[in-house]
Amino acid sequence: MPRANSVFAACGTTIFETMSRLAQRHDAINLGQGFPEGLEPSAVIEQLARAAADGPHQYPSMMGLPALRHAVAAHECRFWGTGVSEAEVMVTSGATEALAACLFALIEPGDEVVVLEPLYDSYLPIIRRAGGVPRIVRLQAPNWSLPRQQLADAFGPKTKLMILNSPANPCGKVFDADELAFIAQLLERHDAIAICDEVYEHLTYDDLPHIPLMSLPGMRQRCAKIGSAGKIFSLTGWKVGWVVAAPELLNPIAKAHQYLTFTTAPALQSAVAWGLNHASAYIASLPATLSARRDRLAHGLAAIGLTPLPCQGSYFLSADFRPLGFSGTDLEFCVHITEKAGITAIPISAFFESAPPGDYARFCFAKTDQAIDEALRRLRRHFGG
Repeated sequence: MPRANSVFAACGTTIFETMSRLAQRHDAINLGQGFPEGLEPSAVIEQLARAAADGPHQYPSMMGLPALRHAVAAHECRFWGTGVSEAEVMVTSGATEALAACLFALIEPGDEVVVLEPLYDSYLPIIRRAGGVPRIVRLQAPNWSLPRQQLADAFGPKTKLMILNSPANPCGKVFDADELAFIAQLLERHDAIAICDEVYEHLTYDDLPHIPLMSLPGMRQRCAKIGSAGKIFSLTGWKVGWVVAAPELLNPIAKAHQYLTFTTAPALQSAVAWGLNHASAYIASLPATLSARRDRLAHGLAAIGLTPLPCQGSYFLSADFRPLGFSGTDLEFCVHITEKAGITAIPISAFFESAPPGDYARFCFAKTDQAIDEALRRLRRHFGG
C-alpha cells in the first residue's frame, strides 16, 4: 500500500534547498536562493526585539493582529489606491502559506487553474493536491512576452482561477497596463478569480510601475492579493505574509488558513506593522539600491561572456550561459559552477513543467556589492574571462 500522497511523493526536494545545501558543502557564494544581504532595516529589527520583550506571547487571532491588518490595509491604500479596509486583510505565515490557503479554499476537484510559465515551484503541487488541473501557458524568452492567443485558449468552461505573479519570479517580468487589461477581460468573460502573487510589489526598476490587478475596474471582487513582509523589508526568514481580498473571497480562504498554520508569531506581526507604518522611506529606497546591484551583476556577467536577459523586477537576473561554450544542461551548469567556481545559481528549468529551455541560470542580485564582485571574480577566474 502506498504510504504517501501521490502528488507529494512525485515531488523531489525543492531546487532552492538542493542548491543551497550544495553551496554550503563547497563554500560557494550563494546567488541561487533569494537571501537578501545588507538590506535589512535596523529600525524594524529593533521593533521586533521590543515586541519580543514586551509580549504578549500567546496565540493571536487567526486573522492577524488588528494593528498589522490595519497597517496592511493602509499600505494598500497609500501605495496602490485600492481602498481596502482591515476587514479585507488576513495575516499568514509567509506568502507560500497564503498561496496554499487560497488554492485549497477556492479549488474544487476538476477545476482548471491557468498559470504562466516559468512559475514559482510551489504552484503546481498545491494546485494538484487541491484537486485542480493546471493549464500552463508559457511566456516567451528572452523578453518573456505574453502569448495572448495561447492565454485566451487556456480559459474555458472549467476555468476557476488564474495565478498571476507580477513582478515575476524567476524571470523578473513586470506586467504592464495593457497586459493586465487583457487578463482582466478574460477573467470577466469566464467568471474566474485571480490569485495575485505580488510579493515583489515594491521591487520594480527602470521607472516601471507596479500595477495591482485588483486596482483595475471590475477586479476588486475577483482578486486575492498576496503580499510579503519578507520581501518588503528584506527579512525573508520572518515568514510574515498576508492575503487581501473582498469578504466573499477572504472568508473561505480564512477557513483553509485556520487548518494550515492558524496564526503567526505576535512579535513578528507587531514589528511588521510598525515597519509598514513608519518605514516608507526604506521601502522607497529599495528600487534604486537593487537596480544598481542588478546592473553591477549584469555588466559583470556580460563581460565574462554570458548574455543577461531583461529584468524589470524582483531579486533575480537570468543569463544565457551557452556563449561560454558549456554544452550540458542548466542544472549541470549550476552544479558545475558551484563545485568548480564556488558560485551557486538556480537552473531555470526548475520553473517549468516540461520541455524547459536549457540555456539559462538564475542569479540573485540582492547581495552586497562585495559578494557580487567576488562572485564575478570567481567566475572570471574559472572561465578565463
